[in-house]
Amino acid sequence: MSRLREVLNQGAFAVTAECGPPKGADPDVILKKAELLKGKVDAVNVTDNQTAIVRMSSLAACVLLKNQGLDPVLQVVVRDRNRIALQSDILGASSLGIRNVLCLSGDHQRFGNQPQAVGVFDLDSIQFVQVVRRMRDQGVILGGEDLTKAPDIFIGAAANPFGDPFNFRVVRLAKKVAAGAEFIQTQCIYNLERFEKWMAMARDRGLTEKVHILGGVTPLKSAGMAKYMKKRVAGMDVPDEVIRRMEGVPSKKQAEEGLRICIETIERLKEVAGVKGVHIMAIEWEERVGEIVESAGLLPRPGQ
Repeated sequence: MSRLREVLNQGAFAVTAECGPPKGADPDVILKKAELLKGKVDAVNVTDNQTAIVRMSSLAACVLLKNQGLDPVLQVVVRDRNRIALQSDILGASSLGIRNVLCLSGDHQRFGNQPQAVGVFDLDSIQFVQVVRRMRDQGVILGGEDLTKAPDIFIGAAANPFGDPFNFRVVRLAKKVAAGAEFIQTQCIYNLERFEKWMAMARDRGLTEKVHILGGVTPLKSAGMAKYMKKRVAGMDVPDEVIRRMEGVPSKKQAEEGLRICIETIERLKEVAGVKGVHIMAIEWEERVGEIVESAGLLPRPGQ
């Protein structure tokens, strides 16, 4: 069974982290990150050519992590694959012992290093969730043909509580839950008041009883990073008071301040009804994940 699913089913506050594969074929990059995260989290997401930049495949990196004793979450974007390839990858992942998948749209290719690439988008992310759920629960592929063996997969999706129009955000969450999502990992949370309003709307619809919601957090390294995310990253909500707080300390100490903000955010998320865990997105800063988890009072992890 998926370790992540087991922790959530036990009612424990889950902790996941994110691991970005390298821009090359060196497995040691993944193995070093595995050592940094082992024992600190319940599962590790492996991004799928994030920001539309060519990297080692998510599936290959997941296998490397699993061989090191971690529970990987395979991220799969519909940007690059048609329905044949999407279903094939789910079967392949399950055969290799990968027990978690996060179904995503993917960043548009125009933002990456291959802007001339053709986007596929044969299915959208909600349809993809539905297809995977039918493959697992009914043992059939899209179109109804029987599988010789159904995949054993814990199904996840992403949610952004901060996009516009705001009221539609919970409607989209409801569609993903209806399609079969079992856990949700959210966009980075800096505007806690808006996030809590979104969670209240989710509770009112009964969604928090049907799906495990993990709040996303990303530690800021600098005031410049905070400003960039506010102005240049779509769907990101970084309040001015967070930027002022980062600017209020010397540049050499801003990274530590960013870590404090992250830990404080986790502490607050632990008190929000319906939040079942936290997803730490510290890309290329994996060495600080253990510190964040320990400072937030989330160690030791169940069963580790």
